[in-house]
Amino acid sequence: MQLTPFCLMLSCLQVSPDRSQFFRYDSISLSCEDPLNSTGWKVKRKTPDGGVRVCSNGWGFTASGSSCIIGNTYPSDSGVYWCESDDGEISNSVNITITDRTVILESPALPVSEGDAVILRCKAETNSPKHRFNFYKDGHLISINSTGEMTIHRASRSDEGLYECSITGGGRSVGSWMSVEGRTVILESPAIPVSEGAAVIMRCLAETNSSDRMFEFYKDGHSIGSSSTGEMTIDRASKSDEGLYKCSISEVGESVGSWLAVEASSSASRLVSHLVVGTPYLLSTILLGLIYRDRRRAARTIAERRGSHDVIMEIVA
Repeated sequence: MQLTPFCLMLSCLQVSPDRSQFFRYDSISLSCEDPLNSTGWKVKRKTPDGGVRVCSNGWGFTASGSSCIIGNTYPSDSGVYWCESDDGEISNSVNITITDRTVILESPALPVSEGDAVILRCKAETNSPKHRFNFYKDGHLISINSTGEMTIHRASRSDEGLYECSITGGGRSVGSWMSVEGRTVILESPAIPVSEGAAVIMRCLAETNSSDRMFEFYKDGHSIGSSSTGEMTIDRASKSDEGLYKCSISEVGESVGSWLAVEASSSASRLVSHLVVGTPYLLSTILLGLIYRDRRRAARTIAERRGSHDVIMEIVA
């Protein structure tokens, strides 16, 4: 299961599939994720009567120490879920809805970060190519299409709100709240393409500094290294280094992605470079040669003239 940016910064409850609405009889996997301590966590929920129960105590079954699976969900499984450690630490909470309605809205169960792309999907129990899908935010119609998907390309605070969807002639979903969190981490990387063989330094920066942080770097969604300095160096860039880079700081957050482009060094560019460097030396050499040649000609001419004067003087005598 891939961790969301939210789970990279603090302990959290991860839901799979990543949504907050489910049909009756759907299966849900719940897991406790902590970047610093992955043991000693248990999934808990509020019961319909207002009590609190841990997984496997009347609901779900424990797949591992910190994971819980609900095999067949029912509307009575709707409620608030969270993780709790043996030390009493509590993660975020997720409100999960199990519905008997014929339509659900698939939206992220956890908060999304500013700048992230978010896809909302409107799902019916039975699909039809004739379906038309309507999306609503805070009660207002914002999109109509035939695909059943609505994309927010770069989420911002203004996108936060209560979303619903409906299908023409097929019913309407319940509402799901989408939270958008601001980013406090940036990745410093080259804004223009770098040349093959060049050294590249990337820096992970936070709005507020601290000496005891760990920095993680990612390329194309995969972790490629961590450090305590906040810097990552590519000693000699190559085409294989080209990709989408991000960084995260423990207990702080994750940056948006930055694309690193690497340009191949062409023979033509090397030739031009050599010409630019070598031309002044070539021209100066030619110029010196011409000057030397002209001086020799001038010296020869003077010598010839002197020789002719000597001959004339001898005849007169």
